[in-house]
Amino acid sequence: MLVWWFERKKNPQQFGGKSARGIGSGFWWSAVTMTTVGYGDKAPVSLAGRIVGLIWMFAGIIMISGFTAAIASSLTVTQLESPVKGPEDLLKVRVGTVAESTGASYLRDKRIRYETYGTALEGLQAVGKHKIQALVYDAPLLRYLIKQEFKGSLQVLPNTFLRQDYGIALPSGSPLRETVNRVLLHKISESAWQDTVYKYLGE
Repeated sequence: MLVWWFERKKNPQQFGGKSARGIGSGFWWSAVTMTTVGYGDKAPVSLAGRIVGLIWMFAGIIMISGFTAAIASSLTVTQLESPVKGPEDLLKVRVGTVAESTGASYLRDKRIRYETYGTALEGLQAVGKHKIQALVYDAPLLRYLIKQEFKGSLQVLPNTFLRQDYGIALPSGSPLRETVNRVLLHKISESAWQDTVYKYLGE
């Protein structure tokens, strides 16, 4: 409407005529300019009209870029969404685990049907080929394998289905226990430790 208002007298051939026709021409020009089609059939000639056109060009670039980014983000999120978001979803999908592992014990206890694989790598390959939809196994090992072999195509859920800590076995009453614990606590408090974890396991 602004471009019609400024152009209706100085550019009557393109934006003149009755108000409805002139405003319609303004809408047509704004759509062509915003989408960068650039037919060139209508263009402002007055100083005020060209200022409006300049502002609208930059505004159109920002709007179209934002719209494109929103669509791309939406499609990416949709592709990354997993049908499994927690333990309760395992009953609805095909599940796998490594044979004779704690993952297999967990699935048996929860009465969840599953297929077994010889190694975690074989299980992840099955997920990648859509033979199964989820692999239940130790998170650190899965993170390492995914970072090395399946980066960008598979992911480890942030949920912990069943917490199980790693430990170092020592004889009962061993004098090394306190020393080992002190060294471990000191090591994991260093920033270098976090860098090492990120290097091998990712975020």
